[in-house]
Amino acid sequence: MLKGIANAFRVKELREKILLTLGIILIYRLGAYVPVPGIPFRGMYSAYESAATGTGALAVLNLFSGGALSRVSVFALGIMPYITAQIIFQMMQAVIPSLQALAQEGESGQRKITQYTRYLTVVLALINSIGYLFLFKSSAYGLDFSNLGFAPWIEDIIIVGCLLTGAIIIMWLGEVMTQRGIGNGMSLIIFVNIMSGLPMALIQSLNNNEHGALITALTIAIILVIIPVIVYIERGQRRIPIQYAKRVVGRRIMGAQATYLPIKVNTAGVVPIIFASSILYFPAQIAVFFPNVQWMQDFSSAIASGWVNWLLSVILIVFFAYFYTSMVFNPEETADQLRKSGGFIPGVRPGKATAEYIQNVLNHITLPGAIFMAIIAPWYRLSSLRLQTTRSFSHSAVRRF
Repeated sequence: MLKGIANAFRVKELREKILLTLGIILIYRLGAYVPVPGIPFRGMYSAYESAATGTGALAVLNLFSGGALSRVSVFALGIMPYITAQIIFQMMQAVIPSLQALAQEGESGQRKITQYTRYLTVVLALINSIGYLFLFKSSAYGLDFSNLGFAPWIEDIIIVGCLLTGAIIIMWLGEVMTQRGIGNGMSLIIFVNIMSGLPMALIQSLNNNEHGALITALTIAIILVIIPVIVYIERGQRRIPIQYAKRVVGRRIMGAQATYLPIKVNTAGVVPIIFASSILYFPAQIAVFFPNVQWMQDFSSAIASGWVNWLLSVILIVFFAYFYTSMVFNPEETADQLRKSGGFIPGVRPGKATAEYIQNVLNHITLPGAIFMAIIAPWYRLSSLRLQTTRSFSHSAVRRF
């Protein structure tokens, strides 16, 4: 492993991508500590602690922002508005023919969809910024926002503008990592947000629990076991044998060739987990607008934690695994390409029968991959650890101020 990392840094292009990605992650984490002007951050830690005690929704919101929400930084909105916009357009492609045709136009169509996604992200970020402003000014926090010396409406514009700008910057950073870095910028930002609280959570568990050493050791051992299993499953694939008959290409006769069509066990990757968590996160976003409506707070908290959360997450992960796989893998198109190139699956007739065979294999192999993702996605436990970390950090921060 260490040799592989060292070899990666010897390749100039790969080294530049890795360094660019690390630099963006560093900038992102620094931005999570830059407070929004006008927010009385000295009282924000204790206020957030008392508010988060009564609801698990705030813990989920804080988790996906990497703790930026509890500090009310310029990156408090996190990556979720961008993810929500992507989910909306992914679903709309399946029901709106014009968007589906646009997606099939290739790179130019994808650029247009990406541009529409950016516009929707700005709209969602603006709505979320206004909702957070209502939340911070509600009785749950009871904070004084008169520290800028401007008119109240000017202070509101400054706060909303900073949060909106932070969301746009995060969207841009994620796209830069995807296009010029090592890829998957959206997933990397979520990973960094969640993992940013893990070291402190382990330290707190070690110091504040009677069996802290045992719990910490078990947690680290589970992580070290799960990572190789994830890599093994992620690299797993079902290989469908493909046979090519003799054919004439120009003046040459190409001999019969045998190859295979690889179908990954986890074709959808981490997208179903991201989509499922975004759907479960959405009620918490809505509850932000109504901090004094108790039933809405209770509903968002029930969705954000507990057995209801576990059940819905499993159902949504399995659903989005099939949904996203159907979006990125078209058996009919694959069968048509095989037919045109002279390839066939031994024992299966070309055309419709081949498409049905590939679809059947895809359905069978997607289910265990989806269940595996549902099993290894207990980030709700990390949410509670993150909340404990935020509470412990809030006490020390308030004392320093």
